[in-house]
Amino acid sequence: MSTPDNKRKNKSATALRYDGKTAPEVIAKGHGALADDILAVAKAHGILIHEDEELNKLLTQLELGDTIPKELYVIIAELIAFSYVLQGKFPDEWDNIHQRIDLKT
Repeated sequence: MSTPDNKRKNKSATALRYDGKTAPEVIAKGHGALADDILAVAKAHGILIHEDEELNKLLTQLELGDTIPKELYVIIAELIAFSYVLQGKFPDEWDNIHQRIDLKT
């Protein structure tokens, strides 16, 4: 059974940056106390955090500066899109989209 100290040592975090033009890239990663620091900085700056152990296992295999592999494009794109919605951000072309949907077709 792991103790809280062991859980903290095994904790890991990976931060991605997305500029809207190229694939997201790894800008920070760490384990233990460094992971806690990465999460604290993200929270302090209002950056949304997604905790997913399996996804993080894949991301921790990447090096700093690496872009995510094509196999992760869909899941990362969905997370980015969902984070935008949570922040109330929508593409300009979504303006009044509910009025343009034709359910009769």
